[in-house]
Amino acid sequence: MAEIAIAFDVATLEQAVELDQRLGEGPEFAKIGLELFSAAGPDAVRSLKERGRRVFLDLKLHDIPNTVRGAAAAAARLGADLLTVHAMGGAAMIAAAVEGVRHAEGRTRVVAVTLLTSLDAYNLPPGFQNPLSSGVVIAQQLEMAERAGAAGIVCAGSDLAGVRMMRRGKPFFAVTPGIRPAGMDRGDQERVTTVAEAVAQGSSLLVLGRAVTSALDPRAALEAARHECAEASAARQA
Repeated sequence: MAEIAIAFDVATLEQAVELDQRLGEGPEFAKIGLELFSAAGPDAVRSLKERGRRVFLDLKLHDIPNTVRGAAAAAARLGADLLTVHAMGGAAMIAAAVEGVRHAEGRTRVVAVTLLTSLDAYNLPPGFQNPLSSGVVIAQQLEMAERAGAAGIVCAGSDLAGVRMMRRGKPFFAVTPGIRPAGMDRGDQERVTTVAEAVAQGSSLLVLGRAVTSALDPRAALEAARHECAEASAARQA
């Protein structure tokens, strides 16, 4: 069954704790990204772990292998459950992150970020083929990441169908950001999908941000997302 991560995209640790209280108890991951980690650092991970959350540390590491190895080891010692690195860093860098976790005797799973959901096939940086066949490229990045020891990838839900076709039925772990309930505004993300669509296409972990955290009642919004996710998971398994 697919799981949910909530993006704790807030400016202070105090706001993160307040959001956690408003969400209530539950099995969801807390996704700590650059904003909160830059403000509160390792204390953000420690605090949310102490409150019973699994932590998805979304730092998108992209540096030389030795630097990434050390950063991944530090994340593992903090107790992060998931850690992102950029697939564009290459196989050696991804392998170094996995090695860093192993050296720290941690259980952190490394996932490789493919194409950011703020981009689409027509607005890529210079040097990329335009338009890009995202399904083919992301499937290739997935194969590279898995060979390097990563657990899977981060990609848009709209890319999952193409990746599944390229994989010819071979299962894979996929984290999908840019998830919105049906009818919600896409904000600053180009490639978005609903909860049900992402689950139907094979998402393993769905990342929800403002759709839940900016709701008048985050707990109710999260409960609705849980229900939608459970129904879609049941339908997919039927």
